[in-house]
Amino acid sequence: MTSVFGTASSGTGYDVVCVGESMALVVPDPPRPLCEGGTTRLDVAGAESNVAMNLAALGLRVAWQSRVGADPLGDLLTARIGATGVDVSLVEVDPIAPTGVFFKDPGPGGTTVHYYRRGSAAAAMDRSLWRTPELTGSTVLHLSGITAALSEACADLVSYALAERPVSGAMISFDVNFRPALWPVRTAGPVLAGLADQADLVLVGLDEAATLWGTRHPDEVRERLPGPGTLVVKDGSVGATSYGPGGSTFEPAPVVEVVEPVGAGDAFAAGYLYGLVRDLPERARLRLGHLVAAAALRAVGDLGELPPDTLVQVATRT
Repeated sequence: MTSVFGTASSGTGYDVVCVGESMALVVPDPPRPLCEGGTTRLDVAGAESNVAMNLAALGLRVAWQSRVGADPLGDLLTARIGATGVDVSLVEVDPIAPTGVFFKDPGPGGTTVHYYRRGSAAAAMDRSLWRTPELTGSTVLHLSGITAALSEACADLVSYALAERPVSGAMISFDVNFRPALWPVRTAGPVLAGLADQADLVLVGLDEAATLWGTRHPDEVRERLPGPGTLVVKDGSVGATSYGPGGSTFEPAPVVEVVEPVGAGDAFAAGYLYGLVRDLPERARLRLGHLVAAAALRAVGDLGELPPDTLVQVATRT
């Protein structure tokens, strides 16, 4: 596989490298059931690339590493993601497997989603990805549980990264990101717990932790995952609690008028990771996670526009 996009790192590494699948997204426009046909909008979506794009907007040197098909949808993904300031030079092009795609199907009872990702280029990612020399010197590798569910090769990619630490010195961030459409709870629960417990930083929603492990309180999640140096448990509009060497820290979420909830978790991860890379205090990291998530909640789509003074507010607030 080869990359044909962007300019590669000089070898000094990135602030954050986000690794995972992105897909083309088809949405009826205006919203209506897919079965009615008509006009649609073509976009891109992916948890890890969402994190990368938010981090680029915040000013970090960030790369998205993945695999796409040698097709127009793969070109769309790399062009759109690269246009936000994310380095896409590490993206591999698969000459055979296609780029994955999914469709949103709005209806009276809500929106359902239909995925067409089996056998996709991203599902063919494997541990050879870690031999990329441009990763050397990177500060954080960001992974998620979505990748572990895509295929055996992808599961091996994630488990190998966590167990063998192929990028020397890099911290590994792991967002649990349980997706029931990919695998059942009985399978995902123990696998995701085992992976998360090996990471340096873990982000998980209290609701998904309850689904996966039956944990109802952030303290119970910490008992289930004692391994990570830092664990962040997000509780929606209530707030987020982190557990680390200095004990636990709670930061309430701001009140936000929600336009669309999609992408808020990825935005929170980006805000927190920015604070981590910039060595901000723990409370500021959580606060920044909330503020970036709030921008996503107020926007149509996965990415929100950040106020220009957000970082100053976070860094200076006592």
